[in-house]
Amino acid sequence: MQIGPYQLKNQLIVAPMAGVTDQPFRNLCLRYGAALAVSEMLSSNPDVWDTDKSRHRMSHAGEDGIRSVQIAGSDPELMAQAAVVNVQQGAHIIDINMGCPAKKVNKKLAGSALLQDPVQVEAILRAVVAAVDVPVTLKIRTGWAPEHKNGVQIAQIAEDCGIASLAVHGRTRQCMYKGHAEYDTIKAIKQHVSIPVVANGDICTPEKAQFVLEHTGADAIMIGRGAQGRPWIFREIQHYLETGNKLAPVEVDEKRQVMLEHLKNLYALYGEYKGIRIARKHVGWYLDQDVQRPLRAEFNRLETVEEQCSILERYFDELVKN
Repeated sequence: MQIGPYQLKNQLIVAPMAGVTDQPFRNLCLRYGAALAVSEMLSSNPDVWDTDKSRHRMSHAGEDGIRSVQIAGSDPELMAQAAVVNVQQGAHIIDINMGCPAKKVNKKLAGSALLQDPVQVEAILRAVVAAVDVPVTLKIRTGWAPEHKNGVQIAQIAEDCGIASLAVHGRTRQCMYKGHAEYDTIKAIKQHVSIPVVANGDICTPEKAQFVLEHTGADAIMIGRGAQGRPWIFREIQHYLETGNKLAPVEVDEKRQVMLEHLKNLYALYGEYKGIRIARKHVGWYLDQDVQRPLRAEFNRLETVEEQCSILERYFDELVKN
């Protein structure tokens, strides 16, 4: 799949997830075979750019691969300004968020709320595309409610505005993350536009990845929650697509190395206090939700880097013994 001048090495993309796809997570997914990892959503409001959260999200020092930065907002001029600033900060691709269903985003008429206003969608897309000389991509949902699926219309607007590729989550804004993603709308979108289309939603296994690619005819798939605590899913999917065979489960030693490295990079990026707290959710995803519930509860009470690393080392030592 090609995005502007960038040829992706395969069909696997990491979805942007607020509070998840920070630099340590993106680099880990890229190492395990993802062709592209889109950054966490950045507000187009310049008043918040000087916060710690925004500075972390806007930094690309030591970043691997193609740098795709997602921006969100509802004002065309501010969105264009945000795109320019992020390109100056090192973004290779600007991605526009029109898929987030969160209330705090939608109440500002941003994210997937914009799908209700195709005129404003067009104004934002034209402003951002005109403002930068890098490819601009777009992420949407199938519509704002099950009875109002206008994904095909929005996709055609995107193509007319010069959007380089389009990612579609197979749910409407109203659906949030409930129920199951549907892929027929993504298939219809792919049939109505000539730009690359990326299918997203509920892709958690190699078999599901293959099904979605075949059913929709999409050029690539985007994986979000399926990669939480499982960055090696990209290696598993790519192997399955190439061979039709499933890889063996990840070995204990590899899982230990990945988790501890991930934590170390979180501490380095955020500092000890914040890094410890962010590590809790990632470790919760890495560990089995039922079997390792007591360990997760104990881990979440720890307050130092040494304690967090020590408990995981002991946990893996016990796994090896057994």
